[in-house]
Amino acid sequence: MAVIRLTLTGFLLLLMAGMVHAGAIEVREFDDPVMEQRYRSLTASLRCPTCENQAINDSDAPVSRDMRDRVYEMLMADRADMEIRDHMVERFGNYVLYNPRLEGRTYLLWGLPAGLVVLGGILVVLVVRARRNASARALSVEERARLDALINRGRTP
Repeated sequence: MAVIRLTLTGFLLLLMAGMVHAGAIEVREFDDPVMEQRYRSLTASLRCPTCENQAINDSDAPVSRDMRDRVYEMLMADRADMEIRDHMVERFGNYVLYNPRLEGRTYLLWGLPAGLVVLGGILVVLVVRARRNASARALSVEERARLDALINRGRTP
């Protein structure tokens, strides 16, 4: 019984230590709910440069904290969302955008899914037509004679 109690106490201490290590949650004060929504939207749409596919609003990395601070400062300075995104792209590159801009380098990225859908549709149409034509073609003379022989063989007493 004492072993279980000791194990449970150790587990709870480890759990509390992990929660302390997780870091403090940043609290941002906004007078306007629209401004708060803009902040949440911007921080959710910017990717952490050091984390693997994680938005800066979810990341505990120091660079993400700095990026959140910069977004907050720029919002408080009445900067537009596009201006804030441009600043982050200028500083960290296109990688920080979850939805890359349509440029010469990203045409394939944006066009490939649509192209694959169109190609798949064309392929389906061709397969359906081929099957319809294959089932509708007439029997050759030899096939007709063999079919008649099979049918007549079943009728003879």
